[in-house]
Amino acid sequence: MSRKRTLSRRKKVALLAGAVALVGGTAVVMTGTSQASAACDGLAGALANNEKFIADQRANPDALSQARIANREAVIAEIRRKQAASGCDADSGAGAGAGAQQPPAAARPPAARPPAEAPPPAAEPPAAQPPAEGRPPAAGGDVVCPGSTVTLSGEGGAPAASSNQFPLGTRLKVTNLDNAKSTTVEVTSVSGSCVLLNDAAFEQVREPGKFLIRKARIERVG
Repeated sequence: MSRKRTLSRRKKVALLAGAVALVGGTAVVMTGTSQASAACDGLAGALANNEKFIADQRANPDALSQARIANREAVIAEIRRKQAASGCDADSGAGAGAGAQQPPAAARPPAARPPAEAPPPAAEPPAAQPPAEGRPPAAGGDVVCPGSTVTLSGEGGAPAASSNQFPLGTRLKVTNLDNAKSTTVEVTSVSGSCVLLNDAAFEQVREPGKFLIRKARIERVG
């Protein structure tokens, strides 16, 4: 009788330990899945917003619509590359509509606005800066977003930038390696790319006739 009771107790302990290990493993898997899902949802939201912007431009075209569409198509290509690298469904953002889960407001790109609508003013508009050739270069900073292309957002106002990786107020130095021109701007809004320059900032570093900087160095300087 004593031996049977000892075996029974050992079986109970083994079963209990197995159950604890199973629950712990399930929790780890669920946590990893949740984090991956949140990243994919953010990329899907950015993709849907850029596709909506392109559709609005095609529905209400103006003289700059083709340039804006080309810029957003470059952004969409970068988002799809990130989706593929993260193992997301590349079509998850297409036609997502109102039913798609949206990322938190701090990380979600703003809804596309018709071109005629002026962008909302920033709380503290950045001071106008002289052209890149006329001001001393900013101190070197940490290189961020290596390999990213830079295009323009189509927004007006003083030189500024938008980003999906840096908080408002961050200062970024963008250098066009094809012509060695650079500009240092403040992040004033959120977009679906590492950095988008508004019209004034892009004019300081662009090459004539080009709307995309394929060889860029982006540095965080403040």
